[in-house]
Amino acid sequence: MAPARPPGAAEAWEKVRAALRGEFGDATYNSWLKSMSLIEHGGHRVTIGVPSRFVRDWIASHYAARILALWQGEDDAVGAIDIRVGGGGPAPSAEDGDRAEGAAEPREDAGEREAFSTPLDRRFRFDSFVVGKPNELAYAAARRVAETPSVPFNPLFIYGGVGLGKTHLMHAIAWHISEAYPDRRVVYLSAEKFMYGFVRALRFKDVMAFKQQFRSVDVLMVDDVQFV
Repeated sequence: MAPARPPGAAEAWEKVRAALRGEFGDATYNSWLKSMSLIEHGGHRVTIGVPSRFVRDWIASHYAARILALWQGEDDAVGAIDIRVGGGGPAPSAEDGDRAEGAAEPREDAGEREAFSTPLDRRFRFDSFVVGKPNELAYAAARRVAETPSVPFNPLFIYGGVGLGKTHLMHAIAWHISEAYPDRRVVYLSAEKFMYGFVRALRFKDVMAFKQQFRSVDVLMVDDVQFV
């Protein structure tokens, strides 16, 4: 017997998925949430399928509360979300490029980007960065890293509050190096994606292959490192 799905369940699920994508962004959505599928919507409970226990545990810990709130916005009778293994789409891959419709345009013209690197946003360059007292030191350090073939400080750690331009500066560094020194290999990715790849490598006993991805990288940039 097929799981219960009241009229409009599919439409409500698509609205929930669209809202999750809008709130968390394409990279997070493609890495963790895209593989979810609606198994059952009956009574006060919604059941969602995912492809693996690891993905299930991650979504349950980080996104379940928001998924429930969004469902309640579509159907106030829903009181609980169950996430179970089975019925989901393909498991997210650490090699995914996080490409999706509406995502920032990738550097397709460079050709040498690593497959696991997240696409750069063309808007985030040094000439569009607004420098002020809270971020002028970070800006100066970022320019030095980008413009000097060999820098005296490594790694560079940028710390600051929300909206001060940390991600903007990282993209700007990557753009400048890629264009000024096209022979240097630059990889930019989120800490969440880095950790997912690492845990996945541990799980499948493939740590050496994970390390090999980074051996030829000249500049490794990890955003939101507080996640680690």
